[in-house]
Amino acid sequence: MSNEVVGKRYATALFQLGQEHNKLEPFEGELRAIREVFRSNKQLMDFLKHPRIELSKKKQLLQEAFKGFSTEVTHTLNLLMDRHRESVIPTMVDEFIKLNNEARGIAEAEVYSVRTLSQDEEEAIQSVFTKKLNKDTLRIHNVVDPSILGGLKLKIGNRIYDGSVSGKLERMERKLVSANK
Repeated sequence: MSNEVVGKRYATALFQLGQEHNKLEPFEGELRAIREVFRSNKQLMDFLKHPRIELSKKKQLLQEAFKGFSTEVTHTLNLLMDRHRESVIPTMVDEFIKLNNEARGIAEAEVYSVRTLSQDEEEAIQSVFTKKLNKDTLRIHNVVDPSILGGLKLKIGNRIYDGSVSGKLERMERKLVSANK
């Protein structure tokens, strides 16, 4: 079974548990911290996957790293370790956040711009795209990318809204090339 399918199953189980105990917000906060640890420390996954390191040492590292986290989240991590599914952890975290966002009417967007967006610009983008997507809230993660030359490029889920200068130039080039054939 693929990591994505397995990750969705664990995320769904943890999400349902969070709903039953009204702990969705704390779970999401803890899982975001876990995601950040895995993203910033590439050696962690290598350590967890290493066949010569005892399972107890791997679990001990996770217990110490995520001390103070809820028993449900740490138990899920331990369960994944017991079943040698450590590579599923980042996928499971992303799937949980997706489920929680859908339940609360939140969409997450990566907004690429030439410079850091001001608060007013972020609010304007939020107001336009929350209506367009029929969501209550839009969480914006601004990515500064000078290669877009100007304008904005948004990635929301699997949709891309490209209003960048570089995107417009690419589309014009494709039109010109296809017209000359």
